[in-house]
Amino acid sequence: MRAAVISDTHNLLRPEVMEQLALCDMVIHAGDISSQKTMDQIVSCMKKDAPFYVIRGNNDKEWAADIPETLTFTAAGVKFFLVHNKKDVPKDLGDSQIVIYGHSHRYVEEMRDKRLWLNPGSCGKRRFTQPITMAVLHLDKGTWQVEKIDIAHEGSAGWKEISEKSAVPSDLPSAVSDILKRMEKGQSITRISRDLRLDPDFVETVCRIQVTHPGVTAAGIVDKMEVNKTTL
Repeated sequence: MRAAVISDTHNLLRPEVMEQLALCDMVIHAGDISSQKTMDQIVSCMKKDAPFYVIRGNNDKEWAADIPETLTFTAAGVKFFLVHNKKDVPKDLGDSQIVIYGHSHRYVEEMRDKRLWLNPGSCGKRRFTQPITMAVLHLDKGTWQVEKIDIAHEGSAGWKEISEKSAVPSDLPSAVSDILKRMEKGQSITRISRDLRLDPDFVETVCRIQVTHPGVTAAGIVDKMEVNKTTL
């Protein structure tokens, strides 16, 4: 059994993550999904009838009231404990074999107290210069192997890199407005870039600004891009 382990998507479901979810037999999310829309996107990528184990993170507010803060479950003979913040792990973990947590956006994989402690890192919004990661657990009759998945950060050098690749459309305000309209419909970065024939790096930049600055207008995004262009 292949189990996708993700955390801290923060309203950004990357195409590479969606591809991994579609290949796995089970999905585990360690919190900070940030919206029901992102939850629905995750489910839409999964195999039919695949189990989905998810807990609430500190950024999952009213919409996630029915999602538990911790979860214990067994899959392929392996016993799991799932929580968002490592600080909330109880002293008594019973017979749990794998502890999965998130929150820090930093990948951790270590054996401690004869248990696997796994933080898949963040595969959503990037924090500072930390890498974008997730994990895939290969489970078989009570045993496991961990596969770390590194995801390339599109446009990691920022606006300067995008500009040098001539990825910025000539009519910037119109392109940004079109992207925001499609984001409201829940379309993925891949689909938006394909349908509008825009560079995925540029589309992700617009989406990231909108996510990190809720309520920002198309004009506001253009202004922020222009500022970044002159300072990088």
